[in-house]
Amino acid sequence: MASQGNGSSDESIFKTPTIKFTKLFINGEFVDSVSGKTFETIDPRNGEVIARIAEGDKGDIDVAVKAARHAFDHGPWPRLPGVARARIMHKFADLIEENVEELAALDTVDAGKLFSAGKALDIPHVASLLRYYAGAADKIHGEVLKMSRELQGYTLLEPIGVVGHIVPWNFPSTIFFMKVAPALAAGCTMIVKPAEQTPLSALYYAHLSKLAGIPDGVINVVTGFGPTAGAALSCHMDVDKVSFTGSTEVGHKVMKAAAESNLKQVSLELGGKSPLLIFDDADVDKAAELALLGVLYNKGEICVASSRVFVQEGIYDELVKKLIEKAKNCVIGDPFDSKTQLGPQVDKQQFEKILSYIEHGKGEGATLLTGGKPSRNKGYFLQPTIFSDVKEDMLIAKDEIFGPVMSLMKFKTIDEAIKCANNTRYGLAAGIVTKNLDVANTVSRSIRAGIIWINCYFAFDNDCPYGGYKMSGFGRDFGIEALHKFLQVKSVVTPIYNSPWL
Repeated sequence: MASQGNGSSDESIFKTPTIKFTKLFINGEFVDSVSGKTFETIDPRNGEVIARIAEGDKGDIDVAVKAARHAFDHGPWPRLPGVARARIMHKFADLIEENVEELAALDTVDAGKLFSAGKALDIPHVASLLRYYAGAADKIHGEVLKMSRELQGYTLLEPIGVVGHIVPWNFPSTIFFMKVAPALAAGCTMIVKPAEQTPLSALYYAHLSKLAGIPDGVINVVTGFGPTAGAALSCHMDVDKVSFTGSTEVGHKVMKAAAESNLKQVSLELGGKSPLLIFDDADVDKAAELALLGVLYNKGEICVASSRVFVQEGIYDELVKKLIEKAKNCVIGDPFDSKTQLGPQVDKQQFEKILSYIEHGKGEGATLLTGGKPSRNKGYFLQPTIFSDVKEDMLIAKDEIFGPVMSLMKFKTIDEAIKCANNTRYGLAAGIVTKNLDVANTVSRSIRAGIIWINCYFAFDNDCPYGGYKMSGFGRDFGIEALHKFLQVKSVVTPIYNSPWL
């Protein structure tokens, strides 16, 4: 296995894909931005420009919302039987599966994601998300109400209307469909604003949606920047809901814009500083693997990263040795190389932000056990970084770093572990490693977070709701709960006369 810092390049084996779509997708057509402006999307492997992308702003959002509103108010999509929407969504999934390699490659060159993981996991998963919600599209039912007097009542579940989806850069494909798939099943129309760092796959999905037969205006993709296109979407008076995934800081702005405009509904999946609690009875090798998976997967660019690792004192020293050994053996390199385990951070800004947090950690007195430096002269590659002697009031223990940086802390008792785990403004996820069922039950019920993983990590499933407590936001992705985010309840009541039954 190669040592960190020298993963080999596979560019001679895999040819970087031709960029086919660089314009906005509005009302079923690829169009230039109103202003004619473009922006660069950068390859994080080398800092070079991949392509110039149309830069949408308020004017383009207005055009896209108008198209989505017309498609909702007058178009066929919300009025199709659920089974007909499902048929088109299955066709969309088929097309994604037929283009899996090209889509995975786009996310690799745009976001630095591992090509092997994209091809085997991310892109097949988005097809499965479409199929999951296609299966729900014809099962959207209200209920008959047992009224307390001579009235007949029932509820209808109706699509909420025009939805704005604001998608982050760390999982450009997965989160695109975490939002789009349930909204399609519900019968909504939508505008997607992908992150400016990773617009390529979103535009390709727009192209495939047209081929699948999704009517014009149902899916619109406006590439651009958060303060312009994203802000315009959040405050638009004709958007009925905004679904946002990203930082807590921007989540505040989205919610404020929604409140100050038309009181549109909002769902937010925001930041995290997730704890992993490792108890004395844990298998040390397994615990070390889970801890590193939790902080290195996707280069640490994941909201649920287990960046705070609390270890019971009985196995602390042994676990630390394992972590250092495994971290030093991590293969860093070109994400197209099948041997690579850690690709580049998404862009220069994120790369420098992570390095600044590492300097904060050293300056505040934490002990740097391994890593902490760039691993290549070119591109945005970082070594896996582990700190010990971390105090809970240090920035590296409080702030979401969004990179391959682990903070190690020691605890004695279960009560102390629970208190430490909850000592954060976030509440997205948590992990527990123990063989004791009583400990697992007690701790999982005591941590204030939206999902708890016991003896596993990143155990996501289409059927399992996922979302946050506290400043990690509200609303749930995955599961039927996500479908209900894009539906609203209408009650219908009529009087009944001379009925033998209420």
